[in-house]
Amino acid sequence: MKKFIQFVKDCYAELKKVVWPGRDDVISSVKVVLISTVIIAAILGLIDFLLLLGVKAVF
Repeated sequence: MKKFIQFVKDCYAELKKVVWPGRDDVISSVKVVLISTVIIAAILGLIDFLLLLGVKAVF
């Protein structure tokens, strides 16, 4: 049980050292993720559409 208590204390001490991102950093990161997700979805949608046209042309 002593090892577990020491483990929890060590975890707490390590979490105190963490530099948490500010609100502005989080918002800008979310914007990057959302924009890149939309871009990748558009690219994959275009590829899917072109492949569908190709398959319809063959058959």
